[in-house]
Amino acid sequence: MKSQQTQNTDNRVIAPGATIGVLGGGQLGRMMALAGRAMGYRFVTLDPTPDAPCSHIADRQIVAEYSDAQAARQLAELSDVITYEFENVSSEVAAMLMEQSYVPQGSELLHTTQHRLREKRAIEAAGVPVAPYAEIKTLSDLEHAIQRFGTPCVLKTAMGGYDGKGQFVIRQPEQAGQAFETLGSGKVELVLEQFIHFHKEISVIAARGTDGSIRTFPPAENIHVNNILHLSIVPARIPQEVAAEAQKLAEAIASSMNAVGLLAVEMFLTPENKLYVNELAPRPHNSGHYTQDACTVSQFEQHIRAVCGLPLPKPTLLTPVVMVNVLGEHMQPLLNWFTNGGERELPEGLRVNLHLYGKEEAKTGRKMGHLNITCDDVETALQWVQQLGVWEA
Repeated sequence: MKSQQTQNTDNRVIAPGATIGVLGGGQLGRMMALAGRAMGYRFVTLDPTPDAPCSHIADRQIVAEYSDAQAARQLAELSDVITYEFENVSSEVAAMLMEQSYVPQGSELLHTTQHRLREKRAIEAAGVPVAPYAEIKTLSDLEHAIQRFGTPCVLKTAMGGYDGKGQFVIRQPEQAGQAFETLGSGKVELVLEQFIHFHKEISVIAARGTDGSIRTFPPAENIHVNNILHLSIVPARIPQEVAAEAQKLAEAIASSMNAVGLLAVEMFLTPENKLYVNELAPRPHNSGHYTQDACTVSQFEQHIRAVCGLPLPKPTLLTPVVMVNVLGEHMQPLLNWFTNGGERELPEGLRVNLHLYGKEEAKTGRKMGHLNITCDDVETALQWVQQLGVWEA
C-alpha cells in the first residue's frame, strides 16, 4: 500500500482513495475523518479506548496504548500517511513511525509543543512575544521568580495538563510552598508564568502545507469557564488591525517551526492591544470548530489537505458565528430542546448546527459536542445562548 519513507516530507501528494492513519481516536479525529471521508479518503485510528469517537467513522480502530510499538507498526502498515489528533501522543512513537511510514508533521513539532519550556523558547525564536516566564527546579527558584514577577502568577507543569489541569494560580507569595508541593515538589519540570492582565483571549488556526504555503483562519474570541473553553465568537470583537497582527504572528510561528498541518495559536490581548502568545496546539483545535459551518473550508478539511500535500484554499468567513461547547451536564436539556422542536422558536437570522461526538457517557465537565450558531450578528446569538438557560453568555 505504501512505500517506505524516512524523510519528514517530500511534497508528495496523497490523493483521495488513500488511507490516513490517525494517532488518537477522540472527537478531533472523528471530525477529521468526517471531513476526509467526504473527500474520498479511508481512515484507520489507534486509540486505547474501545469504541472511541473516531472509530465510528474510521474503517478500522486499533485498540492499544499509544506507546505500543507493535500497534504503531500495524498502523504504519495500514496507512499511506499518518497524522495525530492530539499532542499527548508519544513523540518517540511518532519518530519510530517516520522510519516506517509517511508522517509529514514529523516528530519535532510534537516534541516541542509537548513541553511548555521548549514551546516558549520556540515561540521566542520566531520573534513572537510570550508572557515572562522562569524555569523552576527548586522552591528557592519559585520564591525568587515570584518576587520578580509579582502576584498573581501561574505555576505550571512543563509537560501534560490541559483544561486547567497541572497548574496552580499563586495569588500571594506565601502560597509558594503549597503550589510547589501540589505540582510535585520539583519531581517534574515546572515553569512559572507572569500573569497577563488580558482584555480578551483569542486564537488563530494556521495551516501550513508540505510546500510551505500558509493559510490562516479568522481569529476567534474565546471565553473560558472553569478553565474549559465555553464559547468562541467570530468575528472576534477586536480592532481589525489587531486581528491582522494575530494572523501575522501565527504565520510567523508556523513558518519558523516548519509546521505541517494545523497549528492553533492561543493568545492574550491586553487592554493596550498588545498580543502575547500563551500556548500552541499542533492539531485541530476546539476554538476552530466554528469553521465547520461558517467558513468556505473547515479546519478539519484544511488539515487533511495540508498533510496530504493538496493545495490550501484561502478560508473565508461566510457568516458571523458563535461556537458553544456542550458538556455532559448540558446534554439532557439540549436534547430535550432539540427533540421538542426548539429550533422553531429561534430568533430570525439564527440557525443552530448541532455536532455531537458519539460519546456514550455524559459526565459533568466532559466535552460531548458543540453548537455552531450562525447568525446575522453575534450579539443576537449570545443573547439567545443566555436565554436558553443552559449556558451563560
